[in-house]
Amino acid sequence: MTRGSTMIERCLGPVTQIPIGEGRQFDIAGQVIAVFHLRNGSVCATQASCPHRGGPLADGIVGGTTVICPLHGRKFDLTTGQALGDDCALSTFPAAVTEKGDIILTIATP
Repeated sequence: MTRGSTMIERCLGPVTQIPIGEGRQFDIAGQVIAVFHLRNGSVCATQASCPHRGGPLADGIVGGTTVICPLHGRKFDLTTGQALGDDCALSTFPAAVTEKGDIILTIATP
């Protein structure tokens, strides 16, 4: 978190709006975030664009906790943001599913 920023929580709606094993993009407070619905029922949230070529990560293939960029095949761990095989990384955001089944995302805003 940067100096002067505030942490906010946003409800993104029901987790069922994202099919299991897929991702969707959300615009939250001016930031575009990709949210992935993992096969174990949990969610992960990262920056929406691949840092390598700007590929739309929400359109990538999800397996376990890994997403593959649809533009060039770079793989990222959704829980840490780390690229698998090089030093490139994604920004990640805390995300969870409530008991009611809603996605809650926490982000920093200026």
